[in-house]
Amino acid sequence: MDIMEAIEARHSVRAYKDEKIDDEIREKLDTLVRQVNEESGLNIAIEYDNPEGFDSKLSHYGNFRNVSNFIILKGRNVSDFEERCGYYGEKIVLEAQVLGLNTCWVALTFNKKMVKQLVPDDERFGMVIALGYGETSGASRKSKDMSDIVATKGNMPEWFEKGARAALLAPTAMNQQKFKVGLVGGEPVIKVDGMGFYTKTDLGIVKYHFEVASGRKVR
Repeated sequence: MDIMEAIEARHSVRAYKDEKIDDEIREKLDTLVRQVNEESGLNIAIEYDNPEGFDSKLSHYGNFRNVSNFIILKGRNVSDFEERCGYYGEKIVLEAQVLGLNTCWVALTFNKKMVKQLVPDDERFGMVIALGYGETSGASRKSKDMSDIVATKGNMPEWFEKGARAALLAPTAMNQQKFKVGLVGGEPVIKVDGMGFYTKTDLGIVKYHFEVASGRKVR
């Protein structure tokens, strides 16, 4: 599976098998996290074999089951912290998909008290991402049409259309998809469109999808 296949195949999964992540896969993920942290200035970490992170009433309310591994998005409090968490978190998510794992972005329904103990006082906490071998591969969700998210009129370059279609497959909070994609001076621009929960984090996720598919850097 390559990264584009991962974008199409990846869906949110809340129920996981009681199965440890293979050592070889852990090494690949840990290497990626080190590279991501060096590039982003974040301090993302993966917690393995720790069911306490999702041992709470909120987790059960959110229908999570057998979550023993999770990614903690955290780091120094810079102005675009949330967007960085989305961008680099999704980079890890898609690589996990390539490696045969499943994931779910989680903002509220986890054991906050326990997880935040793993975040140093001088760092900001974003959210977590459940990780593991899913009981299923998840299911696709309803999506907006291309015309709903593209702000540019007229014919679109092929690379832009590829990027926009990948952006539509990006996970967003409550599937709100509050973003617009456009061209300014021939270069791609993506902006938050309207009010919503976690739109800045969503923006980072969407930008990563667009860039991977289009091969172009977003302003």
